[in-house]
Amino acid sequence: MFAQLTSALDFHGKALVLRAERQRVIASNIANADTPGYIARDLNFRDAMANATLAGASQGAAPSSSPPDARHIPLASLTGELGSGSSLGYAVQTQPSMDGNSVDLDRERGNFVDNAVRYESTLRFINGYSKTILSAIQGQ
Repeated sequence: MFAQLTSALDFHGKALVLRAERQRVIASNIANADTPGYIARDLNFRDAMANATLAGASQGAAPSSSPPDARHIPLASLTGELGSGSSLGYAVQTQPSMDGNSVDLDRERGNFVDNAVRYESTLRFINGYSKTILSAIQGQ
């Protein structure tokens, strides 16, 4: 019975973790907007959420994807946190630059705000669901 009550919270908890990870990736892109040769990354939320829900409780470590340049730092937190780094890909370059940087600041800022709003709405849903369960338990 308790598992049925918490299954929705489990789903939204995984979504919250993925939203936080995507926010970190977008923030990294914005921070490296002036880094020559930096290739923008993005988290495919749909694929990552499908992997997280299918994986369930089992979280096997996947091999880390190699960085596009030997000087780049690999994003190791995705492999440990989500179980699979396959949903982290490269963003499509929309504005070619002379230094090889593929970050489009306008797109990244838009993605950042969109992801922040979705993160906040997930938090609000979890809070509302928790209050509903608590009022049902208390008999109000």
